[in-house]
Amino acid sequence: MYAKVYNLKFVNPTDAKIASSFFAENLAKFIRSCNMQSINVSLGPCGSLAISTKFENSLDLKSFEAKSKTVFEDIKKSFNYIQTNFSGVYIYTYEAESASTEITRPIAKH
Repeated sequence: MYAKVYNLKFVNPTDAKIASSFFAENLAKFIRSCNMQSINVSLGPCGSLAISTKFENSLDLKSFEAKSKTVFEDIKKSFNYIQTNFSGVYIYTYEAESASTEITRPIAKH
């Protein structure tokens, strides 16, 4: 698995909140076309924003990098922030399976 990770530090925490919604909406558009395995957008304290993506192969990662460039350029025009990013290979990952938390009513017997 291949990863692309972006770390952004905004001057104003409110800007990070706005940008997180923008990134979530606009980067999600590339899920199918770039064969993304996962994407996580995390908002941290004091204006920190992290975006982690996962791909099956490096060609999909490179496709995402090219297609997502305009999304990052749009944010750069609107807000002040410092960005670092890197591409890498997943060494270890764990995710618990989803469990249903739905409450059902027992069916009454007549």
